[in-house]
This record gives sequence, C-alpha cells and structure tokens, in this order.
Amino acid sequence: MFNLIVMQIKVESFKIKDWDEVQTGIVLAENEQWILVKYIPVDYAIDGYNIFNKKHILKRHSGKDEKQIERVTKLKGITIEKPDGFDFADTPGLLQWSEEQFGLFAFQTEDEYAAFYGKLNRIEKNILVIDSIFADGKVEPNYDYEFDLDEVRAITFGSDYFESMRLLWLDENK
Repeated sequence: MFNLIVMQIKVESFKIKDWDEVQTGIVLAENEQWILVKYIPVDYAIDGYNIFNKKHILKRHSGKDEKQIERVTKLKGITIEKPDGFDFADTPGLLQWSEEQFGLFAFQTEDEYAAFYGKLNRIEKNILVIDSIFADGKVEPNYDYEFDLDEVRAITFGSDYFESMRLLWLDENK
C-alpha cells in the first residue's frame, strides 16, 4: 500500500508567520527558499504535499511529538519520495509546475484557512494574477485575483481536497 521511497523519515513542525496552527510534515527536500514536505494535517494522517516558503517560517522543530510520528510512520512501513518531475524554482515556477502537472495550482498567503485554487493568468512585476477556481470547479476568467508573490507562504498539491477540486474542474471543462 505504501511503496514510495525516502532514505530517512524526518518529521518537522513549522510555525508560519500569521498562522495560528503549527504545520507538520515529512521533510523531503529543501533549498535556500523552500521546504518540500509530505503534509501531516493531524496525528498520523498523511495527505498531499506542501512547499513552505522559508522566509515565512518563524520556527521549525522536531521534538517528542514529531519523533512519535516518525515512529508510527516507520511501523506502518511508509516510505515517501519527491513527486516525479519536481524541482525547486521561484514562486511562479512552482505554480507553473503544479499547473503543468495537475492542470491547476493551490497556494496560501497570510490567511491559513484560505487556499486559493486557480490557473495562471499573468504576472505583472511582483503581482500574481490568477483565474480563480471555485469550490464547484468553475473558473472565473473575467475577474482577476491579484496576489503579492512575496506573500505566498505555501504551495499545496496532491491532497484529497486538491484532487477533489481538480476533478470538479476537469468535469466542468468537459
């Protein structure tokens, strides 16, 4: 059932600027700007990927709780690897990669409870303009949603909710 590969399971938790909830995940890779994790939304559940922007991480740690998650993950025999074709890039590059892989992207800014799903419309200076995809899978191409690229705290994909949004969007576009 679980057959992806990572050399060693390392679980960390992250305190993100402006977010109340600590985010936890299995660290898969990182560079100077980003950390790719297999997301752990609660307890021992694993659901999708998050790419956290390091400049918005106030604190990261791996303590007793994270070690317990590592232990359970090992007991379950879970091994995980980076998604096929994934490579770090700047924010627009990561969003474009997600859109190429899945047809859409999702990201979060300072509001941890709001995830923005969409398709790239354009980038003007440091402003990301998207065609938003709503919870019913419909795209709103006539209203340009604008975001400061520097405010993107996380890019997400591969979760159950992400896949649901993708399937709704695909169904709407038949």
